[in-house]
Amino acid sequence: MNTHTPSARDIIGPSPLIAIENEAPPKLIVDPPLPEPLAQGRVFIQYRTENLRVLPVFGKGALEVSPRIGHIHVTVDDTPWHFVDTSGETLILVGLEPGPHKVLIELADPTHKVITSETVTFTVPEPER
Repeated sequence: MNTHTPSARDIIGPSPLIAIENEAPPKLIVDPPLPEPLAQGRVFIQYRTENLRVLPVFGKGALEVSPRIGHIHVTVDDTPWHFVDTSGETLILVGLEPGPHKVLIELADPTHKVITSETVTFTVPEPER
C-alpha cells in the first residue's frame, strides 16, 4: 500500500516566487466533454496546462515572467472569432444546436501568440422529448 502523499509542488508545480532556469515547453492537455452535461446539451470541457500558469496578464512585459504565464483562445465550429479565457477552469458552452461540433483550444502567451493547441470534437444530442 502506497502511503505517499503528493507534495504541493507535485500537484501545483513550482513556486511562482522563484524564476525557473531552462523552463520546459508549455503543454496543453484537454479532456473530451463531460458525458453527463453533454447528454443535456451543455458542453463542459476540462483542461490543464503544464509549464505555464493561466492568468489574466497580458502584454510584452509579461513574456519575461517565470514561471511563464498565458491564457487560452477558444474557437467554436471554425467561427471567424474566438474568445479568451484566463480562469484556468472548466470551459462551459451552452446553446449549441444538436449535432456535431468542434472546439479549438489554443494555449497563447501574454501577447496572444499561440504556443500549442488541441481540438475537441463531439456531438450534442437531440433533446429528449
